[in-house]
Amino acid sequence: MITYDQLFVGGSWVAPSSAELLDIQSPHDRTVIGRAAQAQPADVDRAVAAARAAFDAGSWPRTAPADRLAVLRRYNALREAHAEKIAELISAENGSARWFTLAGQAGLSRQANAYFKAAEELDWEEALAPSDPASPVRSLLRREAVGVVAAVIPWNSPFSAANAKIIPALLAGNTVVLKVSPENSLSMGFLAELLQEAGLPEGVISVLPADRETSEYLVSHRDVDKIAFTGSTRAGRRIASIGGEQLKRVSLELGGKSAAVILPDADLDKAVQGLKFASLLNNGESCIAHTRVLAPRGRYEEVVAALKDLVESLKVGDPGDPDTFIGPMVRPDQQQRVRDYIELGIREGARLVTGGPQVPPGLEGGNYVTPTVFADVDNTMRIAQEEIFGPVLVVIAYDDEDEAVRIANDSEYGLSGGVWSADEAHALDVARRIRTGTVTVNGASIGFDGPFGGFKASGIGREYGAVGLAQYIEYKTVTV
Repeated sequence: MITYDQLFVGGSWVAPSSAELLDIQSPHDRTVIGRAAQAQPADVDRAVAAARAAFDAGSWPRTAPADRLAVLRRYNALREAHAEKIAELISAENGSARWFTLAGQAGLSRQANAYFKAAEELDWEEALAPSDPASPVRSLLRREAVGVVAAVIPWNSPFSAANAKIIPALLAGNTVVLKVSPENSLSMGFLAELLQEAGLPEGVISVLPADRETSEYLVSHRDVDKIAFTGSTRAGRRIASIGGEQLKRVSLELGGKSAAVILPDADLDKAVQGLKFASLLNNGESCIAHTRVLAPRGRYEEVVAALKDLVESLKVGDPGDPDTFIGPMVRPDQQQRVRDYIELGIREGARLVTGGPQVPPGLEGGNYVTPTVFADVDNTMRIAQEEIFGPVLVVIAYDDEDEAVRIANDSEYGLSGGVWSADEAHALDVARRIRTGTVTVNGASIGFDGPFGGFKASGIGREYGAVGLAQYIEYKTVTV
């Protein structure tokens, strides 16, 4: 049993305003695996006040960029040293399979290193070449921190979402209040311990597990200068409205309903093996999951049969078991949400190829769903348009390449997607036509040097690398 009965506010562990602790339940069997304090508005006030004071009068924004970089490198080294423990905590509280949480730790290192490289290469102050050499005016461009950042993250990949925001924000000299989901109180409590050990100055960082109401209180706080949010499109719209009303800087990484386009010449064995990870990573609880599979009509039943065989081959069960590929949903309400969508797909007239709304036998004590594949899906169906956030795939037929692109783009979302073809150059041509922030070709993993984010309702702004770092920077021009 792990207990966090204090909150991490401004770099110190302090008594919460409410002594009541939240029980953290295992998604596997619903036993209590930990208890943790939850932040209330009064705790937000303390955290924001500490961040405001640290930004306005503290040392961090005025610390040399190289010295800020050294502190963040220390933090990342500590995280790498505890990768196994972090993976274990996330599997226990989220239900994420161990293969995913362990692989995620390696991804976090690449993510951090891309930010570090961008910070090292950035010219924080530069003289601009004059457009008119005869003019006596010279301009100096400075890159400075935005101020106090409210970083709000979801539960599905907590360390990845946290690092994507706090590392660039801190590298740029901002102070941060990180609001995390109650489900992640244990792993994010450990994150706070690592940040404390890394040696950040007083007031620079707070980590607050809290509910949605307290989250809205944070993003609405008048002393917050920027909101960085990852979560649902619905919540993103609300946050954008708050930011617009108060003229805060806002970046949003939101939902997705990504399409995987299998072209007629694709190697189906390789494509299906790639979709095992692209479509079903993290139990399907991933915004980038390729859950719409677009198959050429001439190979449609072949694709459907291959996906059926794949899904039925995957072990569903205890996320701590190294042989498990798909674990439970994070909470009972999320389990019910996915089962409701499966029943909806049946009512909409889609063909149930494998799976269904029933709980897998022997796993009734946890938040499990049966991985499901639907065929004969029309792209107008709700199961093809709405983000289910679970291991549910829909297979949609197309007649020609133009129709495939049209279907891929016929979504309110535009976060990710993929193209599969034996002809890489041709796959690139198709990828260029898909309106989405990230497109992978033949199962390539998402890189961290390039920007990540979405078109349309999938968000505003970008994360990762130099572009992600720039989201936390204000630009000042000084003319002499």
